[in-house]
Amino acid sequence: MMNLFSWWKTGEDKPIITDKTQISKLYNRKRSSVIWSVVLGYGVFYIGRLTISVAKKPMMDAGILTPVELGIIGALLFYSYAFGKLTNGFLSDRANIRKFISTGLAVSALMNLAFGMTTSFVVMAGLWFVNGWFQSMGSAPCVVSLTQWFSNKERGTKYGIWAASHNIGEGLTFIGTSTIVAMFGWKMGFIGPGAVCLIVAVILYYTLADRPETYGLPNISDYKQDFSAGKPKKKSIKDFQLQVLKSRVVWKVGLAATFLYTCRYAIHSWGPLYLQEAKGFTLIEAGTIMGVNTMLGLAGAIFSGWFSDRFFNAKRNVPALIMGILLTTSLLGLQAAPQNNFIFNVAALGLFEFTLGSLVVYIGGLWAVDLLPTKAAGSVKGIIGIFSYIGAATQDWISGLLIENSKTTVNGIENYNFDTVFTFWIVSSVIAILIPLSLWKEKSNE
Repeated sequence: MMNLFSWWKTGEDKPIITDKTQISKLYNRKRSSVIWSVVLGYGVFYIGRLTISVAKKPMMDAGILTPVELGIIGALLFYSYAFGKLTNGFLSDRANIRKFISTGLAVSALMNLAFGMTTSFVVMAGLWFVNGWFQSMGSAPCVVSLTQWFSNKERGTKYGIWAASHNIGEGLTFIGTSTIVAMFGWKMGFIGPGAVCLIVAVILYYTLADRPETYGLPNISDYKQDFSAGKPKKKSIKDFQLQVLKSRVVWKVGLAATFLYTCRYAIHSWGPLYLQEAKGFTLIEAGTIMGVNTMLGLAGAIFSGWFSDRFFNAKRNVPALIMGILLTTSLLGLQAAPQNNFIFNVAALGLFEFTLGSLVVYIGGLWAVDLLPTKAAGSVKGIIGIFSYIGAATQDWISGLLIENSKTTVNGIENYNFDTVFTFWIVSSVIAILIPLSLWKEKSNE
């Protein structure tokens, strides 16, 4: 195990290259490779954990799992993911991101392949728990890489582009995996995505990068002459991490993220089932609706960084409040949308995904990353991550329990009512935006 940690460790700093042309050429090449790699890589991470959302109804119909068992399996992944994000967030501040991320995605791929080859609830639960831990090696390391290769003034835009990657992954999962499941059965819904994840993990090993200093390049702030968050301080990583732990900012944003991720994964985990049971759509129709609308989430994520950088001087408070109000409005609209009314349901879900895409950028990390030292960006994401996915995990088993308790059987056909669980989701969206309002006047601190 110690050999693995040593292998993951970031490299030693090399002497700074003296040729400015060579520095610029190498920086440009690495920055280009890093941004497309974190977008591709993190998008594929989502394929490796959302497969079960699409396969829920076929697995229930086949008698493989009940809603309660599915809720437990989903919760196990999220709890494991939450604590993994905290641990791996702190580790990623000291890690070679290229090796760290590719390892996580490769093991997640193997868990998906194995999941598609069993029907045992206990084995499935164990595999999905392990999957959650290695899935947590994606988010924080990606943010660490962005802070290493992009300066403060450009970080909002680049963070927004990266955050859109999860929408790409979700869209591919909801559309692609639902089609695979409908044509070949639920088992292939895990085996196919698992194979894709494994291939991409190998690609990332060659396209991601360690810190600029390990290639003989200057710190990004010095290279871009961007000291808008203050000049980098000469502290150890440990000192920066302790500063993060003592900050009220990270804890408040984390608490808000708990409730944001409650309603986020309420829709993404149970949305396909909801559209089939409550709205009357088929599996492929539900998957297509979810998948197409996640592209609006992609637009919202990209828009968020540019919008706040361009019109609010890289402040996230006002844009977050606007998007939060619209998020709650969208959930109310989705609940009220008539059954089989395609346009109304798609419009409400589209607004949800767009505003969610923006809020995942703001509350899911960028707001706190802006306000706290970038040298501890992984720790910031790790703390927010454990809050986020404790919310997602708790939501999953509570939602599963509420849905199971709403079940009625008429002429041997089981039906589910979503009124109670939807109220739970809406209240969570309101709380998510109220908490961070207390950070309205906080300023950046490099």
